[in-house]
Amino acid sequence: MINVIGQGYIGLPTALMFAKNGKKVVGTDCNEKLVHSLQNGKLSFQEEGLEELFKEALSNEIEFTTKYQKTDKYIIAVPTPYIKESKKIDPRYVISAVNSVLDVCEKGAVIIIESTISPGSIDKYIRPQITKRGFIIGQDVHLVHAPERIIPGNIIYELEHNSRTIGADNPEIGEKVKELYSCFCKAEIVVTDIRSAEMSKVVENAYRDINIAFANELAKICRVDNMDVYEIIRIANKHPRVNILQPGPGVGGHCISVDPWFLVGDYPDLTNLILTARKINDSMPAHVLKRIRDIMREHNIKDISRVGLYGLTYKENVDDTRESPTLQLLERMDEHLAFGVKVFDPLVKTRIVEHQFMNFEDFINEIEIVVIMVAHDHIKRNMHMVKDKLILDTRNICTFDGVYKL
Repeated sequence: MINVIGQGYIGLPTALMFAKNGKKVVGTDCNEKLVHSLQNGKLSFQEEGLEELFKEALSNEIEFTTKYQKTDKYIIAVPTPYIKESKKIDPRYVISAVNSVLDVCEKGAVIIIESTISPGSIDKYIRPQITKRGFIIGQDVHLVHAPERIIPGNIIYELEHNSRTIGADNPEIGEKVKELYSCFCKAEIVVTDIRSAEMSKVVENAYRDINIAFANELAKICRVDNMDVYEIIRIANKHPRVNILQPGPGVGGHCISVDPWFLVGDYPDLTNLILTARKINDSMPAHVLKRIRDIMREHNIKDISRVGLYGLTYKENVDDTRESPTLQLLERMDEHLAFGVKVFDPLVKTRIVEHQFMNFEDFINEIEIVVIMVAHDHIKRNMHMVKDKLILDTRNICTFDGVYKL
């Protein structure tokens, strides 16, 4: 049996995938309301293909509980936030999960940490917890780091088709874990040491963050001299060795906007490029706010409540709002005493911010300026409803004349 700890965006699909492929699985989460919902066949978030996978898994051996199980295999997929002041990882959820596993696990159990952690976290935080409890690592328990490598909006496909990294103290244990994941992972599974696995995941997201920052910096440069950044990127990308990404209103999600900070926090004197990229991407919501101010001044609009932000999620066609640029922008507005801006997102079904509309038409009727923060398919289908508004398109999806861009 596999006990998967944490039933969020990573843990739940992983548990379901194992169950679908014939493994007996128990999904554990401390959130009683979430567990009760899953026990009653209700998902906690939307994801293409997840409902079908949920039904398949329920027909096999899977159950949900708040209790840790006595078994020999654990997968820990709990959150790993960072401490904003120091930029270092906050390991308390992983530490708590490991200690709870130690309370019940069988001798020789394998503890697989999927949560993204900073390089050296297992040495610094996890091993001391285990030895303090009197367990011998490599005999009583085995440690493995198998960082997730999936993105909301494409989770099911990527679980099956993205390559995986297995970091283990003991290569034999690593191979056993590789065999376990190969029941659903069709891509290459690399076995390495734990610190290499820790570092590789953080490096992947730092690389992406840096590339996004380059596009965002280009957008700022082009704005100063009124150049079309999208046209410039289109032309530059015709070079066979150039692939510039598209600028946007900021970087969200629990990976790209968080993981690079782990490196900055642990290696402050060595992460000049990574730190600069983080600052550029974190500055984009303020850049959007400045663009809103420019448009309001140009059209003599003095009431911020006539502005509407379309999109609350961190990317298109998902309901995940973690670290979203829109939430970051709302924080900037709050800091500048700019209250009353309207908000709408078709995928966010509960009110999480003030002045959030649940009906698109009502939202549109209340505003003069619409700021497209997220390129949901919904807004692409309903672009005709905003064509008479002043539009700030931060995602470059609108083809109307006179549309404002980043």
